[in-house]
Amino acid sequence: MKVVFSHGKESGPWGTKIKRLSEIAKQNGFEIDSLDYRAYSNPDDRASQLLNYLKGEKKDFILVGSSMGGYVSLVASQQVDPKAIFLMAPALYLVGYKQQEYPLSCNNIEIIHGWDDEVIPFDHSVRFAKKANCSLHLIEGDHRLNSSLKQVESIFDNFLSSVING
Repeated sequence: MKVVFSHGKESGPWGTKIKRLSEIAKQNGFEIDSLDYRAYSNPDDRASQLLNYLKGEKKDFILVGSSMGGYVSLVASQQVDPKAIFLMAPALYLVGYKQQEYPLSCNNIEIIHGWDDEVIPFDHSVRFAKKANCSLHLIEGDHRLNSSLKQVESIFDNFLSSVING
């Protein structure tokens, strides 16, 4: 199985969170990939890039997205069949984003969001989690979640274990 990471608007494919979470995925026996979206500022163009990448994917996969990458992962998931989706401070319900509703194609979704997020209000994740009836972890931290990285890693490790033991 493969974990496919999607980074945020101002990040890159191998930022701190993705590096650390990819190590956990490797330790759990997953292959990993992290797409580079920096050529596109539009989130829907990024979702198209992810869909093009996934067209050729033969293995089962998990989508992991941070911030704008969360939006990208969720929008793309409507046209593919991920085993699970893991979102960190996802950019949902934002003005200017084309998609404002997110029909579910996956019933294994987990979200982490920081209480002190100064970029995307945590209540956006609460709203989505309520509609999706999925797990939501509201934790200490700002948008980047760097101050709570150990907790993010633990939650991600448990999430991957639940997918494996499914």
